[in-house]
Amino acid sequence: MSDPSTTAVPVLDVWCDLQCPDCRTALDDLRALRARYGDRLELRLRHFPLAKHKYAFAAAQAAEEALAQGQGWAYAEALLGQVEELGRKGEPFLVEVARELGLDAEEFDTALIDGRHILAVDADQAEGKAIGVTGTPTYVIAGERLDGGKSQEGLRERIEQIADRLLAEQA
Repeated sequence: MSDPSTTAVPVLDVWCDLQCPDCRTALDDLRALRARYGDRLELRLRHFPLAKHKYAFAAAQAAEEALAQGQGWAYAEALLGQVEELGRKGEPFLVEVARELGLDAEEFDTALIDGRHILAVDADQAEGKAIGVTGTPTYVIAGERLDGGKSQEGLRERIEQIADRLLAEQA
């Protein structure tokens, strides 16, 4: 029997572009996974801003600032729910969303200017490229890469199968 305090929970890396309509579509699946597994499955937001989305890189930096302020997923979900608005309003919208969530908007503005989170975003993107991520959303669980950019169809079920197997192996 394994000691639960030393057994890490399975991790689902979600490679995401925060200005991507396909990533917005994936939100329902992510919420369902979070509801089903709670803290038994760690969902990690990984940044993969695509060049075709003008504000995706800045949005990734803003999400890192939200994470530093304790609201990473809430911020990412708020942005993904409004990708068209981000496209219209640009970087000022990133600060506006932070303010709406009760985060320190001035600190967001400063973080976007001083670039304190650029290295974290660059590291995610480099790692994504190294493992073959080419579009978003892309999921990686137990070393298996699942591409959601073409279709979300069946991906949540596949992720659940893998997560259930990993959890059963820990029991």
